[in-house]
Amino acid sequence: MNLSELKEGQTASVVRILGEGPFRRRLLEMGFLRGTEVYVEKYAPLKDPLELILKGYHVSLRVDEAARIQVENVRD
Repeated sequence: MNLSELKEGQTASVVRILGEGPFRRRLLEMGFLRGTEVYVEKYAPLKDPLELILKGYHVSLRVDEAARIQVENVRD
């Protein structure tokens, strides 16, 4: 499942980051590492971007960027 498919209030753990180059490196530097818990705080009014909480800080990603992050173990 992709991170962009989660609903507000759900938590999941990162499985892998798709893509290459600077985009992938940037996500890894922000803490999107395998096994990291990611909580979907909220979506913007027009559903893009979404606000996430991981490792104690807030991150906003566009929906197309979140679609490149695969997650598992989804919990409400």
